[in-house]
Amino acid sequence: MTSSDTSPLASQPATMPDVREADMICERLQRARQETSRIIFGQDKVISQTLTAILAGGHALLVGAPGLGKTLLVTTLGTVLGLDARRVQFTPDLMPSDITGSEILDEDATGRRSFRFVPGPVFCQLLMADEINRASPRTQSALLQAMQERRVAIAGAEHPLPRPFHVLATQNPLEQEGTYPLPEAQLDRFMLQIPLSFPDEQAERTMLLATTGTQEAQPQPVMDTTGLMEAQALVRRLPVGEKIVDAILALVRASRPETAPDDTLRAQIAWGPGPRAAQALMLATRARALLDGRLSPSLDDVIALARPVLAHRMALTFAARADGVQLDDVLTRLVNRLG
Repeated sequence: MTSSDTSPLASQPATMPDVREADMICERLQRARQETSRIIFGQDKVISQTLTAILAGGHALLVGAPGLGKTLLVTTLGTVLGLDARRVQFTPDLMPSDITGSEILDEDATGRRSFRFVPGPVFCQLLMADEINRASPRTQSALLQAMQERRVAIAGAEHPLPRPFHVLATQNPLEQEGTYPLPEAQLDRFMLQIPLSFPDEQAERTMLLATTGTQEAQPQPVMDTTGLMEAQALVRRLPVGEKIVDAILALVRASRPETAPDDTLRAQIAWGPGPRAAQALMLATRARALLDGRLSPSLDDVIALARPVLAHRMALTFAARADGVQLDDVLTRLVNRLG
């Protein structure tokens, strides 16, 4: 196991990770990634980024065309990580109570009536919100509270969600009719936005042969809830060097029009990421390092995660879009400034 940029900050926790404990956790994480890759073909980068989001304790938004395995990825991760996973198909007529649950009026044998809370599908450890942008803003708001606060409020009573709790939402960019674009406040709750692309020819050939026979491979559990929470706790104990903290701050602040480093960027960026983006990038870089078997993040981690963390937290001005500027071009310029 190696580490990089290990000059720790003075503000880092005094308790350093035990190397033997870290080795055991890294070995389990490697097996979890390999087991997921055995089921999902040609999406190794997507698998790693999704595991990074979960390991960092966050939520992820999976964006891709139909048939790329978004649903299969979530169900596979639920099995591999030993999580209670559920799926909700978001539709325009979906009500908030269909997600969070509701109270019903019960009557016992004596005729006494009382309200009883019936939990909704959000009371799980891994929730797949399928086609999240098809739900109404009212329903999206109900999920927003659950994602941010890890609890729901029904009839004045608060109900905590199970731990850990993660939302993996999917969004189909090809279907625009009948959709409700996610507001900036909800997009900001997703730690990573992960794009899915088509697999290469060899991966698609392997998938074709493996999934059209009489039997399909089934995922096997590798971790459990306790093991995952131990790994998540370890992520927060990893030391981060001054160089990495400076890079994260420089990148996030350069992505805002108020603090952009030059006039061109200020004219192109309409709004940029807030402090939550810096927090997300800090945790995600730690999680990526641990997933790769390292005890501290490097500059490569910051560069690799810049787009998934920042892309859904930024918008271009109308003038920039009229000139044909793409958000990816702006992000490339910002990342290149890191060296």
